Amino acid sequence: MINFNEILQTNEMIDAQHLDIRTITMGISLLDCADADITVACRKIYDKITRRAERLVAVGEEIESEFGIPIVNKRISVTPIALIAGACGETDYTPFAVALDNAAKTVGVNFIGGFSALVHKGFIDADRNLIASIPRALSETERVCASVNVGTTKAGINMDAVRLCGEAVKEAARLTAETGGFACAKLVIFANAVEDNPFMAGAFHGVGEPECVINVGVSGPGVVYHALQAVKGEPFDVVAETIKKTAFRVTRMGQLVAREASARLGAPFGIVDLSLAPTPAIGDSVADILTEMGLSNVGAHGTTAALALLNDAVKKGGVMASSHVGGLSGAFIPVSEDAGMIAAAQSGLLTIEKLEAMTCVCSVGLDMIAVPGDTPAATISAIIADEAAIGMINNKTTAVRIIPAPGRVVGDVVDFGGLLGTAPVMPVSRGESADFIARGGRIPAPLHSLRN
Repeated sequence: MINFNEILQTNEMIDAQHLDIRTITMGISLLDCADADITVACRKIYDKITRRAERLVAVGEEIESEFGIPIVNKRISVTPIALIAGACGETDYTPFAVALDNAAKTVGVNFIGGFSALVHKGFIDADRNLIASIPRALSETERVCASVNVGTTKAGINMDAVRLCGEAVKEAARLTAETGGFACAKLVIFANAVEDNPFMAGAFHGVGEPECVINVGVSGPGVVYHALQAVKGEPFDVVAETIKKTAFRVTRMGQLVAREASARLGAPFGIVDLSLAPTPAIGDSVADILTEMGLSNVGAHGTTAALALLNDAVKKGGVMASSHVGGLSGAFIPVSEDAGMIAAAQSGLLTIEKLEAMTCVCSVGLDMIAVPGDTPAATISAIIADEAAIGMINNKTTAVRIIPAPGRVVGDVVDFGGLLGTAPVMPVSRGESADFIARGGRIPAPLHSLRN
């Protein structure tokens, strides 16, 4: 049983080490909102979200005030819209995104995720329509996030979807050129996407989830960094044990918040995602944790090994603290959202190639990376394909959130503000990938997918 004394023990972590609940995310099923009339469907979506999430923000603020725990974001995830929109005869799904955006504004959440399609093994017409609608939908809304799952270990990789997603990223950047391609910061391309992820921009409410559910995402890179300062020079066994104990404490706090929110909102508790999600604030960096282990900088040889230890220890500590750990859970390595990553990228010590290697052992993948605006769509698709292959072969979730910043070149900086931070424009390979991407079809699932 979690008691209030455990929360009191976290005061220092909250006050001095940037510990927070990164998000309370309410998942809402929209399966009953499908309708042949797009106007009726959008009205049903708006009405259901605003009814279900009416008190989400207020309850989050109540818990924050009563327990003294910062809750940074209150968010909503919904059923992948391609599953709902297919009932209507329209091809432009932007009205669905507008309905989601209006609902998010009405209830006061900062993001709503689920303008999504699951196409890892093939398309239905609605999937193609949704992917084609992503650029306009994200450029004409403020709070809507989109995602596409293009591969799984069981199904392989849908390379036709990979091509379309690369083109969608380029077009989304073009439509929001005045903000550095901001729409791309709200778009994630997945392999092995999970159904209970509370973190944006990739959150959606899976079809195996309840009617309505509360998922919580905790954070705390600063807490882990502080804990490791007390074991300088100690063997890695000690480092791992220290991280495990810290993750345990952080996850217990997340579970308390999740259960409180669940009880007050009348929705079942889903999972605690114990991912270390950094912010641009100094002292709240995953990169700092890695350098505290003895590296001169992120990107130095040994970085992947250090990240593997961190990711594993965080998960081991978390699963001892809660029976319902889920989502992505581990360590995120977004470039623009981590002050240490930004510094390493700007100095040239951290490259996209090294980041790709690190994604083999982190929670997700290539995250919030700005590249030159003239990067071809085929190159972006090939980057997506590489990352999907890592996820498929390693049976893990991987993703790409990349911004081809219009008019920007290597060395420029794109400022997205807030938690999205500042992205230094990083170089990409000059090699050509167009003929590779043009092949299309499906990369077959690996042999080890035949487990049954």
